[in-house]
Amino acid sequence: MRTRATFDQALSELQQEITRMGFYVEEAISRAVESLAKQDENMAQAVIDGDVLIDEQHQLIENKCLKLIATQQPIAKDLRRIATGLMIITDLERMADLACDIAKITRRIACQPLIKPLLDIPRMAQIAQKMVKESLDAYVREDVQLAVAMAKEDDLVDSLHNQVFRELLIYMMENPKTINQATALLFASRHLERIADHATNIGERIVYLATGERKELND
Repeated sequence: MRTRATFDQALSELQQEITRMGFYVEEAISRAVESLAKQDENMAQAVIDGDVLIDEQHQLIENKCLKLIATQQPIAKDLRRIATGLMIITDLERMADLACDIAKITRRIACQPLIKPLLDIPRMAQIAQKMVKESLDAYVREDVQLAVAMAKEDDLVDSLHNQVFRELLIYMMENPKTINQATALLFASRHLERIADHATNIGERIVYLATGERKELND
């Protein structure tokens, strides 16, 4: 009984550390896009510098997961919990890398006046952040319904990305001088679309955790 209680405590702590990492990722997404909209190089650099903390958190959690597998030899649902944790932190780490890529775009075009006010890209970021938060809420609660509902929001992110693509394409066709910045903004939009895809991946991990079944939530 004591061994089981210790194992349950370790699983609980693992869950807390994963949600903490998710919070850092949410902040990185928000600040990266804010830096882009405000053309704030200092904020962008802070996002890039902060990625070290997320990488360290990723490594810490990964080591704990592997140690639990090696020392506890979990089976069934316990093994799924640990495996799900490993998969989630991989998605979170990739989201953080994408936020850094957006911050690097800020540094690249910060000296240029924006060719258009940024409306859809910040909206994409808000939805992506919401998806990250909801995916982690679903993880903590093992809530399949929330995971499925969250994944449906990816369609809205995709729609906004397509709209951004069309608008920026028109800018480039009408004025070739905008090509450099428009291309950079397209990459930023694409990075946000990928972040939403990773949040959807987490939703699929939750379904696997709760049911043992692998299910595509966004085909």
